Amino acid sequence: MAEAPREAVAAMRLRAPARGNRKLQSLLDAANADDQLKAWWLVQQSTATRLAMSDHSWIHVQIVLNVALRIFRLLERRGIQPAMVTDHAMSARDAEVVIACACLLHDTGMSIHRTDHEAYSLFLAASKLPELLRGAYEDPERSVVVAEALHAIIGHRRRGDPITVEAGVVRVADALDMEHGRSRVPFSESRPNIHSLSAAAIDDVKIEPGEDRAVSITIEMNNSSGIFQVDELLATKLRGSGLEEHVEVVARIEAEHEKRLVPIFRI
Repeated sequence: MAEAPREAVAAMRLRAPARGNRKLQSLLDAANADDQLKAWWLVQQSTATRLAMSDHSWIHVQIVLNVALRIFRLLERRGIQPAMVTDHAMSARDAEVVIACACLLHDTGMSIHRTDHEAYSLFLAASKLPELLRGAYEDPERSVVVAEALHAIIGHRRRGDPITVEAGVVRVADALDMEHGRSRVPFSESRPNIHSLSAAAIDDVKIEPGEDRAVSITIEMNNSSGIFQVDELLATKLRGSGLEEHVEVVARIEAEHEKRLVPIFRI
């Protein structure tokens, strides 16, 4: 049974490790206090539900946010510098804010329509981000952060052509919310399709420091159909992200009950 908007947004509270980044914490606090932003998260999930799509709720936003911060911090550990450092003489902590801003608003355009939702997200984010960042930045720095976040938002679409590390991180993180929980509603309530079947095949996604590359992503699958998630969705986002040389992806199929046509798959 549906909840009234006020009841629905009351349950939303994002959690992510700020690790002493006070500007990032200020952004998260502002987001958690903003009922308009939460209402957009609510309606973007309503659109996904109507279309029998995988989860696009605030839970998806939180997962993408945490994955993106994890990836970025692993890249930074290997000395890979973001645009906020190389182009604006700001800091990696400012880059974390850019990434978080984009994660928070990347799908808000789905509250309007699924088609071209990334573009709709832009004009919602353009008005909202200056409000959310008011406690952390003054201009001109605030407008630089907003502009870089807007680039990351539009860059997460299939042909988004991201040209910054920050945008590439958001693009890849969005595709990594692929574990089976995202498919439960469409899988149980509508006719199964390759999207719901492949999402149900993903048991676990691990993001760890790599040996040859900065980031190692291991995907555990229970069925070969999960390769659709890895090759069609994740690989498409990784290619063109600018992070290809820094990220390794390995998908493993551990199920004993199926014929293992592809026991291991690499990007």
